[in-house]
Amino acid sequence: MTPHRRRTRFLALLALLGATLVAAPARAAAEPPDITDFESDTVPAGVYPWGNDAASTPRLAIAAAPDRPGAAGTNRALNAEYTVSQWGGWSHDLPATQDWSPYSGFSFWVKGTASGQRVFFEVKDGGAGAGSAELFESSFTDDTAGWRQIQVPFAGFVRRGDYQPGGAPTDGELDLVAMWGYSIRFPTASGTLVFDDVRVYGTAPPRPVRLSTDAPVYPVNEKGAAEVKVTVTTADGKPLPADANVTYGTGDGTATPGQDYTPAEGVLTFPAGTASGTARAFTVRTLADRQAEVAETIPVVLSGEGVRPPADEPAIVVNAHGLPYLDKGRSVKERVRDLLGRMTTAEKVGQMTQAERGALGRQDDIADYLLGSLLSGGGSAPSVNTPKGWADMVDGFQLRARQTRLQIPLIYGVDAVHGHNNVIGATIFPHNVGLGATRDPALVEKTGEITAKEVKATGIPWDFAPCLCVSRDERWGRAYESFGEDPALAGRMATIVDGLQDHGVLATAKHYVADGGTTYGTSATGDYTIDQGVFTGTRQELEALHLAPFAEAIKRGVGSVMPSYSSVGPTKMHAHRELITDVLKGRLGFKGFVISDWAAIDQIPGDYPSDVRTSINAGLDMIMVPHAYQQFVAALTTEVTEGRVTLARVDDAVSRILTQKFRLGLFERPFADRSGLAAVGSPGHRAVARTAAARSQVLLKNDGAVLPLPRTAKVYVAGSNASDVGNQSGGWTISWQGASGPTTPGTTILEGIRGRASSVTYSADASAPTAGHDVGVVVVGETPYAEGIGDVGRQGRTLELSAADKAAVASVCGALRCVVVVVSGRPLLLGDLRGVEAVVAAWLPGTEGAGVSDPMFGAVPYTGRLPFTWPASMEQVPINVGDPVYRPLFPYGFGLRTDRARTRLATLREQLGRGDGLSRAAAAVLGAVLPERHWNADGSVRDSRTVLRAVGVAAALLERSRTDTYAHDDVLVSVARDLAQAAGHDPAAQARADQALAAGDLTGAVKLLAG
Repeated sequence: MTPHRRRTRFLALLALLGATLVAAPARAAAEPPDITDFESDTVPAGVYPWGNDAASTPRLAIAAAPDRPGAAGTNRALNAEYTVSQWGGWSHDLPATQDWSPYSGFSFWVKGTASGQRVFFEVKDGGAGAGSAELFESSFTDDTAGWRQIQVPFAGFVRRGDYQPGGAPTDGELDLVAMWGYSIRFPTASGTLVFDDVRVYGTAPPRPVRLSTDAPVYPVNEKGAAEVKVTVTTADGKPLPADANVTYGTGDGTATPGQDYTPAEGVLTFPAGTASGTARAFTVRTLADRQAEVAETIPVVLSGEGVRPPADEPAIVVNAHGLPYLDKGRSVKERVRDLLGRMTTAEKVGQMTQAERGALGRQDDIADYLLGSLLSGGGSAPSVNTPKGWADMVDGFQLRARQTRLQIPLIYGVDAVHGHNNVIGATIFPHNVGLGATRDPALVEKTGEITAKEVKATGIPWDFAPCLCVSRDERWGRAYESFGEDPALAGRMATIVDGLQDHGVLATAKHYVADGGTTYGTSATGDYTIDQGVFTGTRQELEALHLAPFAEAIKRGVGSVMPSYSSVGPTKMHAHRELITDVLKGRLGFKGFVISDWAAIDQIPGDYPSDVRTSINAGLDMIMVPHAYQQFVAALTTEVTEGRVTLARVDDAVSRILTQKFRLGLFERPFADRSGLAAVGSPGHRAVARTAAARSQVLLKNDGAVLPLPRTAKVYVAGSNASDVGNQSGGWTISWQGASGPTTPGTTILEGIRGRASSVTYSADASAPTAGHDVGVVVVGETPYAEGIGDVGRQGRTLELSAADKAAVASVCGALRCVVVVVSGRPLLLGDLRGVEAVVAAWLPGTEGAGVSDPMFGAVPYTGRLPFTWPASMEQVPINVGDPVYRPLFPYGFGLRTDRARTRLATLREQLGRGDGLSRAAAAVLGAVLPERHWNADGSVRDSRTVLRAVGVAAALLERSRTDTYAHDDVLVSVARDLAQAAGHDPAAQARADQALAAGDLTGAVKLLAG
């Protein structure tokens, strides 16, 4: 799901600036300070450009500007040239906050060209830093050729509705006391503007005392009581300078005074000198009329001289009661039918609407627009990014939904794609590419279970995972979100659906369908090369390769499905009625609901009403708007009213959504179960992540049995990814794109090595002397990216190692026996490996870097296998099992093991002996070849003919057994694979064997490996 930076059409906000664009500023009694004056030889520190790609990133330069009115002859200004395809602009981030509250507005000079273009600008208010401040915006139109001064009073700024950064405050108040700077956002056009003398101006009027309540909504049952605490806060945090008398009362709502509640009114007195933050309380009591009713509201009205009431009016709500849909003893079907029959069109449309939490203009919009769902895009986190901070945030949103008459709970969604990856301190598992390498469905299910527990503890019942894409091109920026290139493997790993849903979190199978099979060069999104492109293959290929994993997820009861941004032929998937309604909901029997991707309906050809109509009629049930929720609600309402979207289609969509809400128990338990908060990121959860990381390691080369290393070895560690939790975790970690560095608590690969080896020297660039060491470990690979940002060919991105990584490998491996560990989301081009004794594909192991070192030092064996074919050169890309010409560096399914084959079979024999008759027969066959005469001293096969014959017979028996598991089958076939790999057997046959194994064809797999 693409996160916050995608532009939407909802930017028509500001028509209030005409009176604020004047020729000269008003002066305060004391001269307000310049924020930026550009009187320097170079672009000032903190000023920087940005854009969705290199071409959209403005070119900034300091230029002479003596012609600005009132300027000195030596005046300089900032020249900005731009050609923006999606988004681009420039910012000035201040090194420390500034207090702008004494001033009345924001001002700058601009030299325009009368282009007629609208240019937005924003100021950054509060938060922990410039990148996590709340954004308030205004705009001007470039309708003048030459210089003019823009002045906007702070009262003229509005909270930006299309994007708020993760961790930004959400109070919707421009506080001004902790300002981090400002930004200029250019239109999607070309032009040149010159900026100068950015400053604040004027003198602010006295700021009123702010009133707040301890909760925005007070749900209460009949014959109950709501205690409302009112807090006074001064702008500067000092005690009240004068008496504040706050009048309170119950206003006119849907509840009836005297029948539903006893009216209350009075005055709360806060004398002069009262500390800022002091609270006083009053109580409102509800009555009982013994009738089944929907929820009824009692507004709380606060007023007083010199005070400012809360921006969102608080309310007391008498809870709905006595209605059939609230009876948990009834079936889900009955409850849905009853609730649906009570809903208005507006309430139904609201259930089909999902907004981004940062886009809410007011939190009361949840109730005003009857929203059914909110989400956090990648990196969209509460200002306090802790598990408790998340629970507090989501519970606060759920409180707003309690104001609605039917009290339908929100379903909050998040991209927890490898653990609860937006939450600092959560357990971060290997990405799917690594989980696919484990070939362990039970372990993958366990990662889903732990993810569910951590997600649910923070109040979130819905995960936009798993990605069941079958990635067929290494150049795709989302390749690491795939379990592998074979649909049978992806289907095996669909056990993660069970891990999530069996523990109370709705899973989402995505991205339906063929997002991993698009043709390179077909993307029309920005400078992406393959992501969001077009699938141009045959219908047979679509069904066999890309549809199969979704069929498996549907068999497991997956509750939601998300279509892909990509197209199948000329049709965008979000508009593809045949594949969504006829195939997914019809032939495959999907009973859950279909949720759109982030603003994806905007990519359907046509105007916005057409986008809405086409997507809903194609079979989408809920639309991830994510910012233009007001526009979407209005558009869908009109389409239903005019009959272009039938009420039957709406009822089907809403029934599907409500069914999942009832199944999740949200009507009984809408708020976070905080009993699980302490376990988020706990040692027990991290232990499973460490195991997953260890099982995902694929040993590609091991000349001279360098691995495993002895703990007594003196180890020299180098490379860009040895000591970087952010790099080893990859994209979708704390932020959408991820980032290098200590982004979240974890153990680096270097720390894992230090925990195993007795002597470790670390030199990232391999500049330290190598003499005196026994072995080198060079940890190289990629830095984080997500989605099309990671497409090969975009801004020169390749599959090559960086120059620094190549130099580190050359330096260390030229001096020592060495191990190269590749940390990446996909196979990379490794070049000549003749000087490298061992190579390990570590994928993106997550926060538990010790899992990489565990097999490296023999604490556990290497058992992982390639989920993707590893190409030998760029000319082979894309390369996949089944290609007519298949000569990779390492085939699909390849992976050297460091455990003893004889021990494996002996353990397997014991396990099979507890199964049904066919499994016990297979155990007997294996027992006949376990005598030592068939094996070498190191546990490898000596008598390959006899052992392979026994493995083949056992395979035929297990194909008919009802008690064997994929894990049993995997171990059995691994013995044949050891022999094939050691003999350099046909790589195509090795790859096809792994396909056969995943598909359940054990005898076929053994025959292919036996040659």
